[in-house]
This record gives sequence, C-alpha cells and structure tokens, in this order.
Amino acid sequence: MQGQIEARIYKPAKNAMQSGWANTRKWVLEYEQNSPKCIDDLMGYTSSDDTSRQVRLRFGTLEEAVAYARRHNLTYQVQQPHARQVRIKSYADNFKFSRPTRSA
Repeated sequence: MQGQIEARIYKPAKNAMQSGWANTRKWVLEYEQNSPKCIDDLMGYTSSDDTSRQVRLRFGTLEEAVAYARRHNLTYQVQQPHARQVRIKSYADNFKFSRPTRSA
C-alpha cells in the first residue's frame, strides 16, 4: 500500500486564448504526481506509471470537493482563486489627446 496521496483542489483560470468562461466555474480535484516521469529509450516519449495523475474530477462547489477528499482519506491542499482585475477600456481612449505616447 502506498503512502498518503496528495491532492490539489483549485478553480482553474480563464484560458487566455479564448474569451469564454466555460471551464472556470467548477472546482477541480487533481492528484499530485507520486512517481517521477521517465523518458522512453526507444521513442523518447515522457511517461509515468502513475495513472492517478490522469484523473481530474470536477465539482460544483468547494465543499463537495473537500467532502470527496475527506471521504477517500486524501490529504489535500485548497488553492483559492485569484481576484480578477477589471480594467475599463474604451476604443475612444486610443485617440485621446492625453494618452501616453511611445517615444522612438
């Protein structure tokens, strides 16, 4: 039997490549890596014998994720989401007389 499994509970950040908020509303429980990755000699692929690293569970609330971790005797760490900084911008601000200019 292995030692305690370490898990991380977090709320994923918004993808920088898209404007939508699709996969950011749910909490994710992700297992930490238990065994080191190794490089396959023949093909050069990176692999691991730890299949729990491939599991990513999604929960509607933080309480559900914590209850799951406790029910399965997992040691876990909760990472709170960072507050989003909203900067109000307007297209007209690009043409303001008082806008900062780039010196050449």
